[in-house]
Amino acid sequence: MKEISRNEHPRPDFLRNNWINLNGEWDFDIDISNTGIDKGWHLPEKKYRNKIIVPFPPESKLSGIGNKDFMVSVWYKRKIEIPEEWKNRRIFLNFGAVDFLANVWINGKKMGHHTGGYTPFRFEITPFLEKENILIVNAYDDNRTFLQPCGKQSQKYNSYGCYYTRVTGIWQTVYLEATGKNYIKNFMILPDFDTGNVLFMVDTEKEGTLNIEIEAEGEKICETTTAGSGVIFAQCNIKNFIPWSTEKPFLYNVKFSLYSKMDKQDEVFSYFGFRKIEIKGKKILLNGKPIFMRFVLDQGYYPDGIYTAPSEQSLINDIKISKQFGFNGARLHQKIFEPLFLYHADKLGYLIWDEYPNWGIKNRQSHQTASILIDEWSDVIKRDFNHPSIIGWCPLNETHEPQDNELVRRIYRITKKFDPTRPVIDTSGYIHVETDMYDCHNYEQDPEKFKSYFEPFKTKDIVWQNRPELDAPYKGQPYWVSEYGGIWWDERKTDDGWGYGERPKTKQEFLKRYKKLTQILLNHPKICGFCYTQLYDVEQEVNGLCTYERKPKFDPEIIRMINLKKAEIEKNTWIRPFKENSFDHKYKRCIIDKR
Repeated sequence: MKEISRNEHPRPDFLRNNWINLNGEWDFDIDISNTGIDKGWHLPEKKYRNKIIVPFPPESKLSGIGNKDFMVSVWYKRKIEIPEEWKNRRIFLNFGAVDFLANVWINGKKMGHHTGGYTPFRFEITPFLEKENILIVNAYDDNRTFLQPCGKQSQKYNSYGCYYTRVTGIWQTVYLEATGKNYIKNFMILPDFDTGNVLFMVDTEKEGTLNIEIEAEGEKICETTTAGSGVIFAQCNIKNFIPWSTEKPFLYNVKFSLYSKMDKQDEVFSYFGFRKIEIKGKKILLNGKPIFMRFVLDQGYYPDGIYTAPSEQSLINDIKISKQFGFNGARLHQKIFEPLFLYHADKLGYLIWDEYPNWGIKNRQSHQTASILIDEWSDVIKRDFNHPSIIGWCPLNETHEPQDNELVRRIYRITKKFDPTRPVIDTSGYIHVETDMYDCHNYEQDPEKFKSYFEPFKTKDIVWQNRPELDAPYKGQPYWVSEYGGIWWDERKTDDGWGYGERPKTKQEFLKRYKKLTQILLNHPKICGFCYTQLYDVEQEVNGLCTYERKPKFDPEIIRMINLKKAEIEKNTWIRPFKENSFDHKYKRCIIDKR
């Protein structure tokens, strides 16, 4: 039996034990003229010409295809087998992400479609299953229209500048799940740092009884049972809880069990952490203490998998490399990362600004384009809401003229409606309309000029802006430089690279410039964070601290010591007040891994 690629469970935050991974070898074909349906390519008897390894996109080496030309329409096919023990259960087909418009058939019958290249979707396939079953997927993707979000994917034949190889079709795990007649659709977990209460909002298919168990280090510390239908609300209180922080990322296990008339219908595992993000004046606070965001830009690209990490360990390594350099978090830039990355950020105490890949669309194109953006961004928030590592939302990045200010304002307000617990940046860098935090992007390479831009802010509320004539007035929000640096250093010793500004001639010159630029921000009394561009090279963009293959270009300890100059403000200790009538525990750590 062939080994399944990316065989780990893709959603430790939403895990059922009854699941089957459908990654691995599928039949594959490219529909050059986008006439596959007319030609019957959706029918089970159609023979495809190639094989592909899912979930790697066909542009990637790991897919076995490696075609980097435009592929407007691609087709996938494979047999699926349903275990005998799943008989009389509901069967769901799940996709982590398919770029861009997906249509799905089982045994020649249309299951449905999904629009958007970055969010998960599912179909119930129970009524359409036969003794032998053929699954067919078609993905339509043409980012040259400027009507679909595509982040940093190149809209030209070649990648260039800060635009990289395109991604088409399936690029995250495909899997089956089995449930009873009733099942858990979704849930939100809201731990209250001030009281120790944990509120659960669980969306179910039908009326049922929900049992919730909370564990720490394998020992049950809280349990509650509630009946209801639709959205079921439940609450537990944990006395003297252990906070989640960058130093001690303590996590609690949760098991949701759904019953109908004493029969278990569904069981889902998840986790949560107690942490509080708030804004006070010009500072951002984590658990009541100011933090300085020492962030790095992470684009989520891989040499052999492009959008798809070759392994789970690759995701872990990217976080560990960043922490070795002294960063405490990342802007996940112009891409929605897979949930498994966020899971490991939760486990490792790594802070995240979650950002939507809005590049590829023009803000004034059409109402349809705006609807796609808003709908998919809303799905991102629903998917990622429970991750304690995420400390802020950024729906847009560098929106250029002509900008629809009312659209930007609407997306900001929709984000706040979905999640009032986290700060929101309306559009990172420019052009701000309504925002909780004020940021800029500044790639000035001369440290003296760079410093001069932020000097007025030391004594007055005058911030440097990318578009001062268009930006909304600064109103005293926390201010940070969410892109800077981008210093060009190419380990390949070629001239075909791309970066910002004049290239340093030696590594010593690079480190001197890095130190001066970074310390200007670290030592500024009013700036609350920075984000250095970037963690690793991506294709021709060679301004990473590591090569594209994740080999450090510089001694991580040198970079770490530069980055940690302001780390003392992040040290905190906690003495939780004793509260009656609540559950108590004194665990030092909690490991979450039910996969």
